[in-house]
Amino acid sequence: MSDPVKVHSVAEGPADGPVVVFSGSLGSDHRMWEPQVKPLTDKGFRVIRYDTRGHGGSPVPPGPYTLDDLGGDLLALLDTHGVESAHVVGLSLGGMTGMWLGVHAADRIESLVLCCTSAKLGPPKMWADRAKAVRENGTASVAEAGVGRWVTAEYAAAHPERTEYLREMIAAVPAEGYAASCAAIERMDLVEDLPKIAARTLVIAGSEDPATPVEHAEVIAGGIPDARLAIVEGAAHLGSFEQPERFSSLILEHLEAVR
Repeated sequence: MSDPVKVHSVAEGPADGPVVVFSGSLGSDHRMWEPQVKPLTDKGFRVIRYDTRGHGGSPVPPGPYTLDDLGGDLLALLDTHGVESAHVVGLSLGGMTGMWLGVHAADRIESLVLCCTSAKLGPPKMWADRAKAVRENGTASVAEAGVGRWVTAEYAAAHPERTEYLREMIAAVPAEGYAASCAAIERMDLVEDLPKIAARTLVIAGSEDPATPVEHAEVIAGGIPDARLAIVEGAAHLGSFEQPERFSSLILEHLEAVR
């Protein structure tokens, strides 16, 4: 594990509310969670969103990155905000980071919500190839394909401006940050570790997710003791953005049950 990076973060909601940290997907920044902020802060939760290392306003150390690195950054973020333990909501790469915390830092976790993610997402060569392509041609070269996984074709047709916003979000990620994060996914295999996660866990899958199909969520929910699985219809990979009301209500229901 390298030294933790001081990631860029935004905190909203009551200072004394239960803390919920949102961890994003590869190619995103903290803005991907915008639809979740008001529903949670309105219910008294303190919402902390952050940019993964190499993304958004966070530093871009040279790669490759590992899940140990990303998990260490999140723990350092909790320390920066003076938070002993938090609910962690992660999507895709953020969900992988959440699972890592569940295994390696159980005392810092109040509960987990794992969205549109995987405990093992191969084949490794795909991630090595994508990292190479991004280093050679920039992140804009993968933005169109990325948005094609993030939202359904129906959503893209109905919401061209929102879809363009997401495309620009991907294109703005530094090439080294994106490529170095691909390496973390390339090497990841959390399947055997899932039974070690004691935190109360909700797993959410999108029925139309081409990147981490429902079967991946079933593996996670089957591996983590007493985990609950919810499948959201009409959601692709960035389900929290495409079906925000459904995701927000599932997250809130989970948080209120733990509270």
